[in-house]
Amino acid sequence: MDALDNKIAALGTKRSFKKESFLFLAGEDARGFYYVTSGEVRVFRMDDSGKEVEIVRLRSGDFFGEAVVIISGKFPAFARAARDTEVLFFERLAVLRSIRAEPAVAEFFLALLANKCILLNQRIETLSLRTVRQRLAQYLLAHCGTDRSWSTDLAIKKSELAKHLGTISETLSRTFRRMERDGLIQVKGRSIRVLDCEKLRQELNH
Repeated sequence: MDALDNKIAALGTKRSFKKESFLFLAGEDARGFYYVTSGEVRVFRMDDSGKEVEIVRLRSGDFFGEAVVIISGKFPAFARAARDTEVLFFERLAVLRSIRAEPAVAEFFLALLANKCILLNQRIETLSLRTVRQRLAQYLLAHCGTDRSWSTDLAIKKSELAKHLGTISETLSRTFRRMERDGLIQVKGRSIRVLDCEKLRQELNH
C-alpha cells in the first residue's frame, strides 16, 4: 500500500462474517460501508415469493455500499457472505470527517463512486439488453484473454451463476447444453472448456 491506501485503510475497522451470515439487510439504515479483504459477498434483491436476483458478487479488493452511505439512505438490497469473509467496515461519520479534512481522501472516494456508476450502467445494460446466452458468453469471455481456447473450474455453483446472470437454473442448464451442441463449449460438472474464444465473442453481436 502507498501512503493514501494506508490512510484509507486506517479509517476502517476489521470485521469477520461466517459463510451465509448477513452483512446487512434490505431496508436497513446504511451507517457504514465495506471493503472485502478476503472471502466473497453476494449482493442480491428478493421479491415477495423469495426469488433472489443477484446484483453483484464481490471479492477481495471490492468496496460496496458506499453510495448509499454517503447520502445517508437505506440499503436497497441484501449482502450475504458466500464463504467465510473478512472486511473493513467504514463508519459513515468518520469517513465524512476525513473527506472534509483531507482533499486526497475526498478525491479517492469521488473516483470510487464514479467508477461504480460506470460499472452499474454496464450491469444494467447486460441484464436488460442481452439474452441469457449472451450474458453467459460475456461471463466466460472475461477469462479468455488472448488465448484461442481455455479451461477452468467454475468458482461458484451453477445455481449461483444463474442468479448472477439474472436467470434461473433450468434456463442456464438449457443454455449450457445448446452452447455445447453448437460447438462453443464443453461442460463436465463445474469444469468448463471454451473451444473457440473468437467464435464465442461473435455471440455478443447477434
